[in-house]
Amino acid sequence: MGFFSWITQDTNRSIANVNSSKETFPVYLVDNKGNYWKENLYKGYGSFCGKDYFELLAEMNGITVVEAQKQNKELRELGICLEGNNIKYPNLVENLENWVWRNEEPKSCRDQGFFYD
Repeated sequence: MGFFSWITQDTNRSIANVNSSKETFPVYLVDNKGNYWKENLYKGYGSFCGKDYFELLAEMNGITVVEAQKQNKELRELGICLEGNNIKYPNLVENLENWVWRNEEPKSCRDQGFFYD
């Protein structure tokens, strides 16, 4: 399995993981209700201070653990496969101060936070 990484929505920086040649930096995962999770050492698998990006994506769009279990799937898997209109997206930012959640999908990092030139 490869790494998951994105570009921060406020500074346009690739979120490097701890195994890469680039220095890591604190990143905030932010939902549409004002909750946030600060990750200082991103490991590359979508988890920010114990909160999984794809589980949060599913939760923000009304998918529950019970619904996932009924489909014999993990909540994370349903988040990864989520597509369609009117999807609410978590935000990924470096600077939480004065940040206001916006419904924009974070851009994926083509380098997966690891495979830099």
